[in-house]
Formats: sequence, structure tokens, C-alpha cells
Amino acid sequence: MRVVDFTSMIAGPYCTRLLADCGAEVLKIEEPHGDHMRSRPPLRDGHSTYFGHLNAGKKSVALDLKSEEGRNSAQRLVAASDVVVENFRPGVMKRLGLDYAALSAAKPDLVYCSISGFGQTGPRAEQPAYAPVIHAASGFDHTQFTYQDGQDKPAKTGIFVADVLAAVYAFGAIQTALIGRLRHGTGQFIDVALMDSMINLLVFECQEAQFPSKERRPLYVPMRARDGFVIVAPVNQRNFEQLAEAVGCPEWKADPRFATVAARTTHWDALMAALEEWTALRTARDCEDTLMKAGVPCSRYLTVAEAMADPQLAARGSLATVTDGAGSFLVPNPPFRFGDGSVGVGPDVPALGADTEFMLEKVSGRKQ
Repeated sequence: MRVVDFTSMIAGPYCTRLLADCGAEVLKIEEPHGDHMRSRPPLRDGHSTYFGHLNAGKKSVALDLKSEEGRNSAQRLVAASDVVVENFRPGVMKRLGLDYAALSAAKPDLVYCSISGFGQTGPRAEQPAYAPVIHAASGFDHTQFTYQDGQDKPAKTGIFVADVLAAVYAFGAIQTALIGRLRHGTGQFIDVALMDSMINLLVFECQEAQFPSKERRPLYVPMRARDGFVIVAPVNQRNFEQLAEAVGCPEWKADPRFATVAARTTHWDALMAALEEWTALRTARDCEDTLMKAGVPCSRYLTVAEAMADPQLAARGSLATVTDGAGSFLVPNPPFRFGDGSVGVGPDVPALGADTEFMLEKVSGRKQ
């Protein structure tokens, strides 16, 4: 399976990296000066691990799509491929003559996926949008704001949820389209929007917006420990009863404020405050060990570095070593595992244009 990857930044590249993880030959089409992400930190000897995280396992083909020669080369690559993924602003690929209509005319079984901020249609389709903008526009940031106490404005955005979420939806949609091609022999155009992806994330919130609740939804809150914070999630009745026993407060089970799910919903803040009296006297690790042993979901608040060092990730092979021109570094494997070990991130990050001549010769016998 060959994929021609006209993407940059995060959403498109992450989608195509997952395809590469699953064994597809992914041809990353880059401008002659390279993807913008190649210059983004963290950098080691001029090589970006940020870029490598998103593009390991791919081949790099450098083409000037503004030139006729570059566009012709891209068309030849697509004619010899199965899937196209692009995340330009709507209209750009049509101006380049590389849109679905143009390419599928020569290759009717082509699966073509476009990823954009607001989608390919509608009044906002051509508006520029990156993940932070979509977080605000979708209601995600405002929802997070209303869930906090003591804040006077929405939180800053540093983790690009919309990009990764859209990438995963695109990845799944491409698989569905490929199954359709196998069964019916026809291709498909797929339109993935970051905005739609974020709306899909807000499951409870979409329903609550239509049917507002009289009571505030119970929220799982950070609770202070002697040396940090922990989160405790007594989701069901059994969890709550295990919690009461573990913290030495079996009387909570008979307390009318806490005895039932409905009562705890009404008095949730009181329960969390009472629990924090227990956690505040102990280390975060002690809280986690005690409650997890009792069957109560609980975790310390870890840094990313601490989480990456968790023996659980090592046991599962959740992180893989990849190599670029500056050496090796760790990248998460996809969050799904196949029993035969056939799925995983590729070991190398392509140098800019490293595969241009080889791939053009392979598909057409002609050099760039």
C-alpha cells in the first residue's frame, strides 16, 4: 500500500505516520527547503525530534509543486499509489491540479483524504485554523474554563488535541475507504475537519448544551498530598465503598450525603474535601499505592518524563527508538498492538529529499 503525503505541521503527518506504522510505504512530499517542522525544537545538531516523532518510517521526496515539473512528478507518484493525504487550506490542491477530481479522473480507485480546520464545505471552509483556534471555536476551551474554580479566563493552549484527534479520525476513515475499495473497486474522497473532530470529543457537553442539568456535573479534582497531588476516581458504588474502607472511614457508606450515586452527585464537593483531608497527610505515592491496592482508581500527577519512565510502558514496548542524522531518540509506538508484532513506528527519520530520485525512477523510470 503506497501513500502520497502532501501534509505538514501535525494533523496530516501524524495520520500518515500511523499509516506507515501499519506497513504502508508513505512518500512525504516536501518543498525543496523542507517541511517547516524540520526547524522546530527540540533540535540536536540541526535535526528536529519534533519532526522525527511525526515522520519516522516515511520516505522524503522533495518537489517544487509550484513548478510544472514538480506537479507532473507528483501526479506520476499518485498514479502509482493507493492513498493521498493532504492538509492544505481548501482550494490549494485544486489550484495545483492535485485535487481529488483531477487525480481520480486518471485513477478512479484512489482514496483521497483532506484534513482542514473547518472542512471542505460551509461558510468557514476557507478560513485559516490551527488547533488552538479550533479548541476555542469548538467550545472545548470554554468547557474546560467552566470546569475550573478561581480562574478568570480560559487556560492557555499547549497540547494540540484537535490535531491528534483529527489525525486518528482520518486514519480510521482511510481504513474504511480501503475496505470499500476492496469490496467495490471504487475510490473515495474523505473530508476530515478539526472542528468536527473536537465536537465529537465533547460527548457529554453536546448533550448538556441541549438539555442543561440542574446540578453541576461531578468533576474529578486534584487533591493535595504531602509532596504533590493525586487524582481519585470512585466512579461506581463499589469503588466508593472500597474507598471508604481504604481511607478508614467506613461510616461514609451510611452517610446520607454519600450513600448513593445520586447523593454523592449532590454532595460531591463535600466528599472530595473529606477525602483530601486523608490525602494531605500522606505522600502521593502512598495515596496511589493504598487506593490502587484497594481497587480504587488513583494516580499521582506525573511529568511526561516520569510517565515515559514508567515500567508499564517498558513492559508493553510502548516506546520505540528511532534515528535521524543526529542520533537516536524515543517515540511512542501507536497505542494499539498486533499480536504478531507487525505494527510499530519505523526506525528511521528520512533526510530531506533522500528518496526523490529513487521513487521517481521506481514509478516512471525518469529522474527529477
